[in-house]
Amino acid sequence: MHLLVVEDDPRLGRLLTRMLEEERHLVELTASGEEALEIAEAGSGIDAVILDIGLPDISGIQVAARLRRAGSRLPILMLTARDSVEDRVKGLDAGADDYLVKPFAFAELSARLRALGRRVSAEGRAGGMLTNGSIMLDEVRRLVTVDGGPVELSPREFSLLECLLRHPGQVMSRGQLLDYAWPYGDILTHNTVDTYVHYLRQKLGSASERLSTVRGVGYRMADA
Repeated sequence: MHLLVVEDDPRLGRLLTRMLEEERHLVELTASGEEALEIAEAGSGIDAVILDIGLPDISGIQVAARLRRAGSRLPILMLTARDSVEDRVKGLDAGADDYLVKPFAFAELSARLRALGRRVSAEGRAGGMLTNGSIMLDEVRRLVTVDGGPVELSPREFSLLECLLRHPGQVMSRGQLLDYAWPYGDILTHNTVDTYVHYLRQKLGSASERLSTVRGVGYRMADA
């Protein structure tokens, strides 16, 4: 996942970034609520926000409320050192999807992020359609077309294309693509991703020009 971490404690911010990156997440870190809003509203491919309540400029509650007023559906996991019912209610009413009280175990944070990710994935599948140039992917019927013609993909190829289409313009590392298309702990190498991307490009034909290789990192689908 591409995560925005909003935390004004430098030590905790660095620790969260390191641990999340070790789990193959892409992390952007800021201590400013205003900057967090700019990043989230800039269409930068953020998948979820880890948001501290106590920030130096505006509160995390204000950040969540402004995102929701702007129509953002980004999942928000709110962090706070305060464990009163009133504080939890304020955060949830402002638009947070989940709530975690400091100090917390990283394993619990990771589990809550996975739950949010599953929820977003389910909502996205309900929406059904992803498009990019001449490529159209129907998540409900699991169909892919290019220029209106059907393209037969294997389940892994379909999952890779789905992941890339969900993050247009964003570089997806081989590790992130492995996690998405092979989520059940298979022991695989990054060469596996390269092989399946090669298959995918062959099947997409002329539309494969929208899928570029970022040397040493992974792959990027062109902006939709």
